[in-house]
Amino acid sequence: MGNRIRSRSFLFVIGLSLLLSACSMGQPDEQQEESESVSKPRVESSVIAQNLSIPWSIQKLDDVFYITQRTGDIIEIKDGKKTVVKTNLSRPLSKRPEAGLLGFVLHPDFKTNQQAYVYYTYDDSGDPYNRVVVLKRTENQWSEEKVLLDRIPSGQYHHGGRLEIGPDNKLYITAGDATQQNKAQDLSFLGGKILRMNLDGGIPDDNPFQDSYVYSYGHRNPQGLAWNKAGELYETEHGPNGYDEVNRIEAGNNYGWPKITGDEKEDSLISPLAHSGEPSWAPSGADFWKEDLVFASLAGQSVKRFDPETGKVSDLLTGFGRIRDVLVEGDTLYFVSNNTDGRGIPRENDDKLYEVDLNSLTIEE
Repeated sequence: MGNRIRSRSFLFVIGLSLLLSACSMGQPDEQQEESESVSKPRVESSVIAQNLSIPWSIQKLDDVFYITQRTGDIIEIKDGKKTVVKTNLSRPLSKRPEAGLLGFVLHPDFKTNQQAYVYYTYDDSGDPYNRVVVLKRTENQWSEEKVLLDRIPSGQYHHGGRLEIGPDNKLYITAGDATQQNKAQDLSFLGGKILRMNLDGGIPDDNPFQDSYVYSYGHRNPQGLAWNKAGELYETEHGPNGYDEVNRIEAGNNYGWPKITGDEKEDSLISPLAHSGEPSWAPSGADFWKEDLVFASLAGQSVKRFDPETGKVSDLLTGFGRIRDVLVEGDTLYFVSNNTDGRGIPRENDDKLYEVDLNSLTIEE
């Protein structure tokens, strides 16, 4: 009897160790506590659109919103009218967790060329990959026109997926480590990196590594990119079991994953400006409001504010559930909830695109 109890205890310890290891390496970072109750919004907001299906990225040009849905459509919203526009992709979308139609950004000359960029996950012979393509808006759909970068590493989790065009008119791409954490340090492996390309898909001459799209490395699952008024790039990133990060990104730097996390330091590796510790924020899309970085938080169920001067992260607003992306225009904040992604608690008519006047919020200093 005593041997049986010891055997069961040993198996329990081994099982627990394997579970913790899996969480560090490849399990989802965005999980919400099942016991969490649904809270009511604490700010005044307007709903611009509702009944969205796992929205991922927000773009806005003049009075039109463009929102990607992980399920494959692009939602266009004008004057309160929501139109579902199909995408004609050359590969069917992967159905793996966190995969699908992800990052999206309009071409700077969209009004004349009707082009945009999108990042999506597909399966090839049972293996998942990510790619960046050019889409063109035609009369009734978005059609894939050209593949710019293909076979970006993918996996069950950690796809990255954010696309943004920087003040230098280059396309920036976040690529997750595809749960192959040690390869985030391998410059020949595109996963676990922030990538940078010309708008035609070429490698910029001033990229830090010759003949490489890699702009920075040592990332786990980067999800948000935003530039301040000075043109400095900031990033939000999912860490292991918490320890999510806010980083200032500079060309050629190594941001440490998986060698360091949290407050750990090592020569030649860049520690984060701020991190969540435990529990996780599960940060996603980011933008700047005045001097502060604001970013979406999935597990943290909030829009958060990072003050670069103090290094402090605080809640800007809460009460809407999981938040996937944010967009700031002047003093107006737009954001999308992500409660229908299988990890949240959907409310009536979720998911939604919200609008909030930032000047109406009481900001804690």
